[in-house]
Amino acid sequence: MPQTDSARFTLDPAFAVGDVDPRLFGSFVEHLGRCVYTGIHEPGHPAADEAGLRTDVLALIRELGVSVIRYPGGNFVSGYKWEDGVGPVGERPRRLDPAWRSTETNRFGLSEYIDFVRKVDGEPMMALNLGTRGVAEALELQEYANHPSGTALADLRIGHGDKDPYGIGLWCLGNEMDGPWQTGHKTAEEYGRLAAETARAMRQIDPDVELVACGSSNQSMPTFATWEATVLTQTYDLVDHISLHAYYEERDGDRDSFLASAVDMESFIENVVATCDHIGARLKSKKRINLSFDEWNVWYQTHYHNAEPLNWEEAPRLLEDNYSVTDAVVVGSLLIALLRHADRVTVACLAQLVNVIAPIMTEPGGPAWRQTTFYPFAQASAHGRGRVLRVEADSPAYETSVYGEVPLLHATAVLDESTGAVTVFAVNRDQHRPLPLEIALRALPVTRVVEHTVLADADPEARNTLTDPERVTPRPGEGTELADGALRTTLEPMSWNVIRLA
Repeated sequence: MPQTDSARFTLDPAFAVGDVDPRLFGSFVEHLGRCVYTGIHEPGHPAADEAGLRTDVLALIRELGVSVIRYPGGNFVSGYKWEDGVGPVGERPRRLDPAWRSTETNRFGLSEYIDFVRKVDGEPMMALNLGTRGVAEALELQEYANHPSGTALADLRIGHGDKDPYGIGLWCLGNEMDGPWQTGHKTAEEYGRLAAETARAMRQIDPDVELVACGSSNQSMPTFATWEATVLTQTYDLVDHISLHAYYEERDGDRDSFLASAVDMESFIENVVATCDHIGARLKSKKRINLSFDEWNVWYQTHYHNAEPLNWEEAPRLLEDNYSVTDAVVVGSLLIALLRHADRVTVACLAQLVNVIAPIMTEPGGPAWRQTTFYPFAQASAHGRGRVLRVEADSPAYETSVYGEVPLLHATAVLDESTGAVTVFAVNRDQHRPLPLEIALRALPVTRVVEHTVLADADPEARNTLTDPERVTPRPGEGTELADGALRTTLEPMSWNVIRLA
């Protein structure tokens, strides 16, 4: 890689992307592996509360700053009967889950999920089964969950011990219905018709319900963009969001391309926005469809696909990726990509929350700890609330085999308009060399550097583990100065940086 020069950009409050929707910092709980059982729910654990929820995990989730939690899938939802997860726990049926070849006990269901979401100060985001079920079952779940009383299903919820409605306002109309792996996979025409009919019926019960239509599972799908166009043609005036899913991993030792993964994420977002707006224009609609990036993360899928088939275990150890500091830098860059498109991405869910490709890990009967990826998410959630300022950086570039020439600097900034404070999030993608950075701030009334933290390590494979849970943590950055209307600093090689100004 050639010797780098410095990077620079200017921040001006007159040039903004848009306001951050707090739901950009959402996550995802699926009945997959140990995400639920021995993850968030483990009756008998020393830290379990009266409902069986692990209070040590709840504390970490609150620290992570998760806003909305999508449930119960994922691929799992396309074979799920919501009725199996309500009522007395001892009477709930055990079922085979074909999505992950596991046995589902249903000890954790709808009531437990709502209790969990409330205890972490989150908002529910409920996925509907449009794989093996349809309009009738969606309406029944909506009535059970949200109607106050006086009907069979609302009174059934009350009889199960939940007097107050759950107040679920955000619903996913199925999951990854474009994928041949999905139980009940459909063509775009089939899914679009079903999603439209489900949406129309749900709005008859609650006109203010907020709905997410299934978009493409990833940008490399052969039906990408055509799928969105077909689905939105049928649902445009009935839904509020269309979903995007994307996972990234280092392949064949190509770390330079892996560090540039956000190039693909930003392209994906921009291409879906273009498709949405094209259909809106074609339909002559003044409505704007927003994006729900409700599954994203680093996930080493090649490890999973090479594994032996599962044999119907309960809560098997599945997809428990142990993340390196390199993975954490990429997660930080993906967060920057989401913030840079906050005008259209109004919901996003890190997949998943505990144990399964997750920022939080647990041991049954034992401790819970933070993975390396915990830190960029927690910092972005804590300091990324406000108005995203436009960043057009002048940065040195490097060559990647997957994405071509890519800037070494990936950055965004968020202004808290109530206080005037600004937070800069920045990644140096160079594996070996520091990157000098200068930010012109003359139009902003900031006078001091409150904090500069960096997540980096001399060992790119450094990880947090059960035996060494704090091997990688953020630490103070050095040499950051604010003078003459400009911030000057140097970003360490392959690093995630948070610079707070006031």
